[in-house]
Amino acid sequence: MSGHYGDRVALSPRVPDLGSLELLLAVSRTGSLGAAGRELGLTQQAVSARVRTVEKLVGVPVLHRTARGSTLTDAGALMVHWAVPVLAAAEELDSAIGALRGERDAHLDVAASFTVAEYLLPGWLVRLRARAPGVAVGLVVRNSDDVVRRVLAGQSRLGFVEGPEVPPGLSAATVAVDELVLVVPPGHPWTRRRGPVPAAEVAGTPLVTREPGSGTRATLEDALRAAAPDTPLAAPALELAVTTAIRQAVLAGAGPAALSDLAVSDDVAAGRLVRVPIAGPVLRRELRAVWASGPVPAGPARDLLAVATGADRSADQSPDRPPDAGRARKVRR
Repeated sequence: MSGHYGDRVALSPRVPDLGSLELLLAVSRTGSLGAAGRELGLTQQAVSARVRTVEKLVGVPVLHRTARGSTLTDAGALMVHWAVPVLAAAEELDSAIGALRGERDAHLDVAASFTVAEYLLPGWLVRLRARAPGVAVGLVVRNSDDVVRRVLAGQSRLGFVEGPEVPPGLSAATVAVDELVLVVPPGHPWTRRRGPVPAAEVAGTPLVTREPGSGTRATLEDALRAAAPDTPLAAPALELAVTTAIRQAVLAGAGPAALSDLAVSDDVAAGRLVRVPIAGPVLRRELRAVWASGPVPAGPARDLLAVATGADRSADQSPDRPPDAGRARKVRR
């Protein structure tokens, strides 16, 4: 029986543990139980056992298992959608506990947009650990607007955002250039087109999109307005806060979506989604590190920024200059 936190804590026994929620996110991102297990350091048996436990707790299947991999069921996609803020809150709690334990000097609070957090930060943090093994990183995952607010408020010393412009009041360094791609399920009418879909047709089509404040959504809408200024943007078919949930909605036929190539390249390669070219707009955006206006923060923030820009691999990088500031790198899988 569940209760209110103001008077008592009594969670329902149907709530999966945090490790199981992390596993669901990893499976949805990688499309494979085996790949998810390797990412989290779990054996195949442990992964299967956790999935069975989750399905027993919630009472419905959360994964479709096929010879080509694993995809979320509709219930599983909802679980992932709901799990993201839960895991973000747990990360904030972990960060706060670290500060209470006197780890403030060796702690770095980072806020990152969903695309950066899912597909780029894990590799950066591995390299940061080798460069500065004593640093503990507290990560908060939010959309780009929320990341900006946290950095401006001093809640996060370093942020990573996606979008067309550098937010006012912040200094920035470009860490990568990402491309948004329009995807549909196999059999969608756009897959039978001989040429690209006109930008005006895309603008007038209800799409599955991220929520307002997302850098992915801002990039898409700005590009469509520029390419088809006479066509009002159609209201979204769905607004979802998690990329994996958008992928599932597209697979279920809810509508097309424009997502980071980082997020859908595996699905396109496996034939689960089809990439459709658009005539006109350039759907590229810079992924940036941001911090409070001024010099690059010293200590762990500078170390992570050097890793993100690749300056940690350059012996002649000046310590007084933002690493690779303004120089874009193409994201590669």
